[in-house]
Amino acid sequence: VLAAGFKPYDASKLTDLGYGNIKNVVTNVQFEQMAKEGKLTRPSDGAPIKSVLFIQCAGQRDENHLPYCSGYCCLASLKQAKYIREADPEAKAFIIYDHMRTMGIYENFYKTLQDDPGVFLTKGKVVEVSEGEDGKVKVIVDETLLGEKLEINVDLVVLAIGMVPVTAEEPVLNLEYRQGPGLPTDELELFYGYADSNYVCFPYETRRTGIYAAGAIHQPMTIAQAIEDARGAALKAIQCLVAIEEGHAVHPRTWDFAYPEFDLKMCTQCKRCTEECPFGALNEDEAGNPLPNITRCRRCGTCFGACPQRIINFKDYSIEMVGNMIKATEMPEQGYGLYRLMAFVCENDALPALDMAAYQKKNIPVSFRIIPVRCLGAVNVSFVKDAMSKGYDGILLLGCKYGENYQCHFIKGSELANRRMENVAETLQQLALEQERVTLHTVAIDEVEEAVKKLNEFNEEMKGFEENPFKGW
Repeated sequence: VLAAGFKPYDASKLTDLGYGNIKNVVTNVQFEQMAKEGKLTRPSDGAPIKSVLFIQCAGQRDENHLPYCSGYCCLASLKQAKYIREADPEAKAFIIYDHMRTMGIYENFYKTLQDDPGVFLTKGKVVEVSEGEDGKVKVIVDETLLGEKLEINVDLVVLAIGMVPVTAEEPVLNLEYRQGPGLPTDELELFYGYADSNYVCFPYETRRTGIYAAGAIHQPMTIAQAIEDARGAALKAIQCLVAIEEGHAVHPRTWDFAYPEFDLKMCTQCKRCTEECPFGALNEDEAGNPLPNITRCRRCGTCFGACPQRIINFKDYSIEMVGNMIKATEMPEQGYGLYRLMAFVCENDALPALDMAAYQKKNIPVSFRIIPVRCLGAVNVSFVKDAMSKGYDGILLLGCKYGENYQCHFIKGSELANRRMENVAETLQQLALEQERVTLHTVAIDEVEEAVKKLNEFNEEMKGFEENPFKGW
């Protein structure tokens, strides 16, 4: 369980808000330390603080700094405003925010501070922070709810800075993986250094099997949320230990006892399997051959789909098995005008969507023959060649969404399948067939109508092509 925590955003980058140039401008972390030590005084001269202004989202939700919300800052500023009011009932606190976010029951805490006559909250944008008279700090606020500029002079300005996971800059784990010593966070460029998996179904998983992130390296969160998060990560770790002891996959293919087997006699050391594995389950030996680490493997079949030599197979999922499924389909003879279309459908999202479509009695073209695959990343180019050689008129690959809001259970299977479409185009060219006969689409598990629509659209598109000349051979 990785619970290394966070560090505050580097406030030295916030010179436009006075940090580093004005002594009486501090961060919320520094203010918390001041309160802990009972020293609620101005840093410049030690005078008691009679007024303080909190600038929310300082260096957050900003393309030039942190593009995300750290989640804790609004509550922290409300709490720190309460410190000031409790220390001196005559003191004033100002909170300038863009959006005030207090989730759940914390809304009551927000309302309590709203009712405090010594706490002033207003939506606005801080456009200037400068030194005022008598050691005060002058703050100019624009874009307020009333549409007027405000000038506020206070003893202290507190910048509500965000949190940055320590794993964004330090590996912490020091793993012996070919992809590096830490959790991979940069390849997808989605999570700004956080280990959050973004899985709908697997919120605690990281891309390193058996390593579970908790707390502020998982995603921005409060202490209460981090405690709850740690419980979840600990339970997942227990599940992992049991699965490894029993010899089966941890997730998402739980209870799968099969694993990829390599026929190294035919390996060309192309490194496609080792480079494309999303989970770092394959290293390389001195000769450049793949060196499996079975306890890291999620059984996604990405290596299986990547291998041009077809030397990777599972006992329950092999090139020969899928090839036999393709060949087992009855093919109408040439000239009857009956099309046969093949759909390789991901069993994680796309197949359940089609199952639900059937349950709802949606119309699915009878021309389709569907073969479930464990991931679109596990579709080998040889499947396309076998299907087209058999006489199928078109092939549809239907899988999980990829991109910014990806939902692939194996992180980038659909994305890899899309990249491999160039290899598919070469295969079709060798067979003298149109490239448009093979296409890829993605759907979410709840997009039942969309899944059916994709099948129907592809069926109509194929009617514009001549029948596959290999039909009947």
